[in-house]
Amino acid sequence: MEQLIRNYTEMDWEDVAGYPDGTKIKVLREHDGKKTFVLQLPAGFHMEEHSHVCNEQHLVMKGNYTVGDMMYEEGAYCFIPSHTNHGPFRSEDGAEILVIWDSPAD
Repeated sequence: MEQLIRNYTEMDWEDVAGYPDGTKIKVLREHDGKKTFVLQLPAGFHMEEHSHVCNEQHLVMKGNYTVGDMMYEEGAYCFIPSHTNHGPFRSEDGAEILVIWDSPAD
């Protein structure tokens, strides 16, 4: 695989299917079922509890969001193993989150 360098500040936000209205995405990398992206959650964001077939990582870059009763603020990191229910998610004021989906074996 070749080296990949992107400046996400120079990329355009795109609407993201399957997420609440107003949620935007910048896909940094997508390869072999793995994906790295930045999500922009709008103020008032809400998403129900769900799970994934892959491990998921979050890093809050701006703002904050709440999972259940726990608030994740700027700089917070969260690792969610595959097949683990997580959520519901809420963000009163909005947030930008780096999300990494990797394989369950990683």
